[in-house]
Amino acid sequence: MEKTIYVGNLPFSSSEADIRDLFSRHGVVYSVKMIHDRETGRPRGYGFVAMDESAAQAAIQALDGQIFGGRSLRVNEARRKNSALQAAGPLPSY
Repeated sequence: MEKTIYVGNLPFSSSEADIRDLFSRHGVVYSVKMIHDRETGRPRGYGFVAMDESAAQAAIQALDGQIFGGRSLRVNEARRKNSALQAAGPLPSY
């Protein structure tokens, strides 16, 4: 089963190929998506990597907190955007 990993605190100079190479040391990488600013096109410093579930767990354990390009990576299982909103409960009425 495929699992998506959040990768944060990426150096702005890193490319999708750099991230694929880093994560492929821990298993097969299905896809890499780096997030860019809509208006400027500049990297936002985070992205997502899709891997097999067991390889993803190995990558998370090995790479979270590791230095990459002079920055300490933040690597964990990606959460869906809506789940955070649902967990917060209903919006207050005024």
